[in-house]
Amino acid sequence: MAAKAVTDRERRAQTTMTSIRDYLCGSRLLFDGAFGTYFAQITHEAAENCELANLRMPQTVAQIHREYIEAGADAIKTNTFAAYPDVCGGEENQEKVICAAVSLARGEAEKADRPVWVFADLGPAPGETRQQKADAYIRAASFFLAEGIRTFLFETLEDGDGILPAIRFIRERDPESFILVSFGVLPDGYTPRGMYFRTLIRDMLVPGGADAAGLNCVVNAGSMRRLLSTLPEKFMPRVSAMPNAGYPVVRGFHTYFDGNAPYFARETGEIAGLGVRILGGCCGTTPQHIRALAKVLACRPVKTVAFASLPAAGDVQVRDRAGAKEAPVSSNRLKKKLADGKKVIAVELDSPKNADLSTFMEEAGRLQSAGVDTITIADCPIARARLDASILACKVKQELDLDVIPHMTCRDRNINASKALLLGDHANGIRNVLIITGDPIPSAARDEVKSVYQFNSRQMIGYVHSLNEVDFRDDPFQIFAALNVNAVNFDRELDRARGKMQQGAIGFLTQPALNDEAVGNLKAAREALPDAVLLGGLIPVISEKNGRFMNEEINGITVPEDMIAAYRGADREEGEKIGRRFTDELCGRILPFVDGIYLMTPFHRIALMERIVGDIREML
Repeated sequence: MAAKAVTDRERRAQTTMTSIRDYLCGSRLLFDGAFGTYFAQITHEAAENCELANLRMPQTVAQIHREYIEAGADAIKTNTFAAYPDVCGGEENQEKVICAAVSLARGEAEKADRPVWVFADLGPAPGETRQQKADAYIRAASFFLAEGIRTFLFETLEDGDGILPAIRFIRERDPESFILVSFGVLPDGYTPRGMYFRTLIRDMLVPGGADAAGLNCVVNAGSMRRLLSTLPEKFMPRVSAMPNAGYPVVRGFHTYFDGNAPYFARETGEIAGLGVRILGGCCGTTPQHIRALAKVLACRPVKTVAFASLPAAGDVQVRDRAGAKEAPVSSNRLKKKLADGKKVIAVELDSPKNADLSTFMEEAGRLQSAGVDTITIADCPIARARLDASILACKVKQELDLDVIPHMTCRDRNINASKALLLGDHANGIRNVLIITGDPIPSAARDEVKSVYQFNSRQMIGYVHSLNEVDFRDDPFQIFAALNVNAVNFDRELDRARGKMQQGAIGFLTQPALNDEAVGNLKAAREALPDAVLLGGLIPVISEKNGRFMNEEINGITVPEDMIAAYRGADREEGEKIGRRFTDELCGRILPFVDGIYLMTPFHRIALMERIVGDIREML
């Protein structure tokens, strides 16, 4: 009996596979709606962990599948959106949950009076790294493959981490499998991770990648229609759309989706009018929504296409249909100078701790007169509130016409606040930004002040790069990142730097190189990152106490003991002379393999910085 059951599964799967692509050539594929929210609606139980209902409430699961099929769905998703070990109660139970889900969905599909496809449904995988996510996807996919499932949906994704390795795994075991990948994006087209939807779709539809890709969840049908309308028409048959019923509202202790079935059906029908032929619903959509959509789609004719010959991902441009305008000459003087092969000087100034800007603006003006190319402004260093770096950068740019590199940390802002700040920066002429993770909030304050950290620095760089391709493409930000030349494991630091460049960083401002090891690491960075802009960091030590403080209190700075000893007994004037001598010497050592010098100002010693800038100008 067991052998015959496997044979039957394989036969059914083969029938499905030979027909689904043919079906899509001349028809739309209508998916079901949201399992989790509908489950919560009819059972009054939480939608979270509803995957366990495959084992404890199988009749309810089967009923939901049946209702969607009766409403007109041509494809149903297994109740496995979050069927990973932490939800299922361990790895052993994960297999039981998935197998039960397949059996229940397949059982209802086979009862239908027409072909109904069963898709293995997987939401975002757990894990901190791409490899961890890929492993989670692969493990879950292996259980579906063992059950004879050959159609897969990866949905509500915020990025593509781990997906392509999972697709390769599936295709190695079943070359004819059909794979759909879908992303959840905000109304502006970006995922909560800061990835732009057209870039994600393009990256999924590479040779050997997904068969189709699109959007689901987060937004309603009207917003999704506006986003998808920017894609090339000829590409639409490879696109999917499964919007929410509306937007969530909270009533008492429950969340509801505010959106009626006629509106959903009408707007999703307009998406079909764009040429999209893989459609369905997400959060808040019920059998009523799918029934209404099925009626709308029945009135819309479908063009016949050869699915296998549809355009590849290269035809999905990041720009709008209207095409790019001729880019104007960039206003970024720092970028032009670096492109011309000229070395630059950047000086970091700390923003004020209060609202008095007079001293800061005076210091910035003096540095400009001394010949610096740009100043950089830290973003609340050591997690202590200061005057906002971006607001101050805009003032410097407007009043002094001096190029500025404001720092932007991942600590204090979510995606909305980050985009709002970048829009303001760009509108005020800022064209350079340094993206860093940011120091954590001190532990004693964590109960009162919360870090955000929606992004890490690599993800934030990718987000700004996406904004460059869409919102700022005529004159984009030049994105810098940090490089710690004092890192204990510098090879790992270089790997991180390569990852940041892959995300869109063009160069690095380094931590101060004050010893032989740091200078050697900076030289190694030049060899390992030949295409990167490197601004070598230096900070003048001004006293013995200052040197020891840096070693003990400031992360990423290492001052050699013989340098500290040189300051013993020196007064302020003598300390500055010693600091200037060391800084000039180190500058001479690193200049051959950097594109510029990045100076950090100690304790507002602007006169000292003016003298050092003059020294560097003579070296250039």
